[in-house]
Amino acid sequence: MTIGPSSGRFRSIAGLMTDMRRRLGALPADDPARAFLSTYLRTTAAVAEAIDAGTFEDPVWVEEWDLAFADLYLRALDAHLSGAGTPASPWLLAFDAAPRLTPLLNVLLGINAHINYDLPQALLAVISDTEVTDGDLLARRRRDHERIDQILASRVAAEDLEISARSVRSLLDRALRPINRWAAKRFLKEARAKVWSNTLQLSQARAAGADVYESRLRELELLAAARIADLLAPGQVLLRLARVGFGVTLPLQR
Repeated sequence: MTIGPSSGRFRSIAGLMTDMRRRLGALPADDPARAFLSTYLRTTAAVAEAIDAGTFEDPVWVEEWDLAFADLYLRALDAHLSGAGTPASPWLLAFDAAPRLTPLLNVLLGINAHINYDLPQALLAVISDTEVTDGDLLARRRRDHERIDQILASRVAAEDLEISARSVRSLLDRALRPINRWAAKRFLKEARAKVWSNTLQLSQARAAGADVYESRLRELELLAAARIADLLAPGQVLLRLARVGFGVTLPLQR
């Protein structure tokens, strides 16, 4: 049973960032995959800075988690670019839609697929069944998970400026920019809170056996893909997310 990726191909966040830069250099200037990859690289650099600054209670664990998390996205990207495999449904929808979308929406789709579908798997890759039953340890893991929210929130304005410099926005888009920045922070926090609940649900499924886990992961995949479909509907994306939410929630297992 595959619970999550091995972070073995990256020994450090520095190595991961070197790999991301290499990938960016290999992509054509007009490749839509550059939008999310560029954003991810800058966010990864911010996480690395926070680790060095002593932001986290367990920096070794955070780095291990960050490598596992990024590996899921990079494997999906590799499958898409090479045609040698099929990414999971959320990524498949996001990648297939990318050529006709703005950089902003490409980034939103990537964030959505990565947080809703990949993040619970990455957390399980670095939280064992034994650790789930250790209340104090799990609380520390959750606090470090929530500290990432602050890093993401701190990047919203800067990323908005980066994306704006590379795309044309309508008058309405520009007028909504302050609201959109506030909404993005709110939605990221909401989605990551749901991720923690989904991680615990998948942990219970993992303890129950491979078949149960795979069934629950498939549920999560379908929910995450449905949210991508919501994002692709016509209209103002962030305003629509105010109604439907950014994250997804696995039903409680009885």
